[in-house]
Amino acid sequence: MSFSPLRAALALLACVLAPAAAVAQDWPAKPVTLVVPFPPGGGTDAFARPLAAQLSKQLGRQVIIDNKGGAGGTVGASFAAKQAPDGYTWFVGAVHHVIAPSFYPKLDYDIERDLVPVAMIANPPQVIVANPHRVPANDVKALIDYLKKNPAKLNYGSAGNGTSHHLAGELFKQQAGVFIVHIPYRGAGPALQDLIARNVDLMFDGLGSSAQHIRGGRIKALAVASPKRSPAFPNVPTAAEAGLPNYNVSTWYGIWAVKGTPQPIIERMQAEVAKALASPEVKEAWVNNGSDIPTMTQAEFAQFLNAEIKRWAVVTTASGAKLD
Repeated sequence: MSFSPLRAALALLACVLAPAAAVAQDWPAKPVTLVVPFPPGGGTDAFARPLAAQLSKQLGRQVIIDNKGGAGGTVGASFAAKQAPDGYTWFVGAVHHVIAPSFYPKLDYDIERDLVPVAMIANPPQVIVANPHRVPANDVKALIDYLKKNPAKLNYGSAGNGTSHHLAGELFKQQAGVFIVHIPYRGAGPALQDLIARNVDLMFDGLGSSAQHIRGGRIKALAVASPKRSPAFPNVPTAAEAGLPNYNVSTWYGIWAVKGTPQPIIERMQAEVAKALASPEVKEAWVNNGSDIPTMTQAEFAQFLNAEIKRWAVVTTASGAKLD
């Protein structure tokens, strides 16, 4: 048989692709870790845990949640970015992590350089919630009226400086022309516990972490910060309906790989996440947490993140939010 450059090139390509395919097929050979950059009880955790349980079933290996909170979620992101790119450590982040580059000037990681976007996993709206024993208002208009008559009397808890909870609160203050004291926590979970315990008055929270407490009557929802009402809470008005037409703050959650993770493994994880999001168990959990099932491709998610970083840089500057 005569020598054919085309046959030689195809043979070489097959040699290259075969090991790559084998890597994805053999993965995972041990437990997989999802780094969640906030304590238990927050929105990121509320979506990561059902996803981890479903992935464990699909992969036949335990998928472990590793909570590493602090500095608005940047401690966990920094930790994840420095792990071995072997497909056994993944990062579950949120909208907070596209805010961080414009809020924390000395981050020791770059969300676009050191982590690879895999998939958006949830996209619930944010909600203005209050402790029913500390806040007399039952809607946003009444809240604004109360705050104007009682400046600086109420406070709000957040998941930390530079998180969407923080900026949502600052935007509310700016648009409503009121003042509320900001109290940053190490995550939405601890802030929510203090809200329930009557140590905090308000929160501008992701619906995923607040939903169960709203249903349980431990906190009350005043409005959702989205263009339309949430199907999970159809009786809760939008901020626009309540008198703030430009108050729209959405939250979302996603999963990233460590830079350098083999692409076949990333593609395998992306497929497994899509399969998990389509499962009845995850669908039910997402409905209960007030979220739709995202359908972005990996490329679309990457483009979305780039746009979000630029958008939140403008919001951060306009809000005047600073480290407390």
